[in-house]
Amino acid sequence: MKTIIITGAGSGLGKELSLLFSQKGYHLLLTGRSVDKLSAVKKEIEQAGGAADYIELDVQKEADILKKVEEISNSHTIFGLVNNAGVGHFGPFVDISEKAITEMLNTNVLGTIFMTKAVLPLLQEQGDGLLMNIISTAGLRGKVNEAVYAASKFAVRGFTESLQKEYENSSIKIKAVYMGGMDTPFWEGSNHVADSSRFRSPNEVAKIIMEQISQDEIIIESKKS
Repeated sequence: MKTIIITGAGSGLGKELSLLFSQKGYHLLLTGRSVDKLSAVKKEIEQAGGAADYIELDVQKEADILKKVEEISNSHTIFGLVNNAGVGHFGPFVDISEKAITEMLNTNVLGTIFMTKAVLPLLQEQGDGLLMNIISTAGLRGKVNEAVYAASKFAVRGFTESLQKEYENSSIKIKAVYMGGMDTPFWEGSNHVADSSRFRSPNEVAKIIMEQISQDEIIIESKKS
């Protein structure tokens, strides 16, 4: 059974994509920082007849990533990676703290790069595979009170588009997903979005991604209508 690694798989879009990929017959390797959430997703997948395991993983720590991906590859055939883990801090640019800036760049940019650097050689060695980067529409255009968040997403966009060109003649499929805001706890503690209920649910977004997975670029705007 082929394995797909999904980062940030404990909730939201990562969880929903895990459930849908499981229904396609893949073994899921769920990663994140909350073991309780990952365990719950694993249980849900197994109750539906799928197969999953989980590991606690911080995408900001390259040494930990390399060690754990090597361990996984010794017991599973890694077919794909979905870089979904991400964080956002919003507000006027001059008010964003150094801590918030560092966390967004380390998680959104370096986390995606570190995970890809660990997994892509395995896909290259076997000659095929899937790399999907969940980016955000903030990687397509600048937005008010999202300067650093957008900067991190533009960086991932450039990284993804460059890899698409680098691997365009291979059987490794590299996908860029640009989705708008979703109705998730992502917005809790922030006044950046007044009413997240107007957004699509993670399940709706995940279904759209799976329906359009043959495309190299998937753009899903935030509003339901």
